[in-house]
Amino acid sequence: MSKHVVATVADLPPGSRKLVTVKGRPIAVFNLGGEFFALINRCPHQGAGLCEGEVTGLVTADGPGTYRLTRPGEIVRCPWHGWEFDIRTGQSWCEPSRIKAKQYPVEVAPGTALVKGPYVAETVGVTVEQDYVVVEV
Repeated sequence: MSKHVVATVADLPPGSRKLVTVKGRPIAVFNLGGEFFALINRCPHQGAGLCEGEVTGLVTADGPGTYRLTRPGEIVRCPWHGWEFDIRTGQSWCEPSRIKAKQYPVEVAPGTALVKGPYVAETVGVTVEQDYVVVEV
């Protein structure tokens, strides 16, 4: 696996997402309150781009007619058929024991570390003054 610089931290403010291509793979990178997560941009059901899906929360119910929204901004819904996935883990809420969107490790690295390696920065200009989002593929 190799580490690829995909954006500056400033390019992905909290609540945002960005579609990147690393080694030919479309990857959706999400910023959840300053934490970064990456999922394959392909719903395992029929291949829709998860990056285009609505980001929502998880609806839970204690009984009929009583429900609440938890984990706001942490669930992405497939734009084609509404399958929901946990952005933090890739876990499906349709069939949690069987279906998952592939997740990639993400880290934030300072520009000073990037110039030393072992990072690949093909499409993002790197300076030592900024912090960068790095996806491991």
